[in-house]
Amino acid sequence: MTTGIFGAIGAGLCAIGAGIGIGKIGSSALESMARQPEAAGKIQSAMILSAALIEATALFGVVVSLMSLSA
Repeated sequence: MTTGIFGAIGAGLCAIGAGIGIGKIGSSALESMARQPEAAGKIQSAMILSAALIEATALFGVVVSLMSLSA
């Protein structure tokens, strides 16, 4: 019973952490693009790569947390 609760809490924390991380990346990238518009292409590609890595890590955390529900 408690394993399921902790698994659900872990999945929620992974999702919240990913949302905060991607939000910070997006706001920093937009601020950087506003300050240096000529570097917008490089900033955007780095932002997309970073967001993809954060999303993959968060998805892995959610899957691991949800696997504890069946254990």
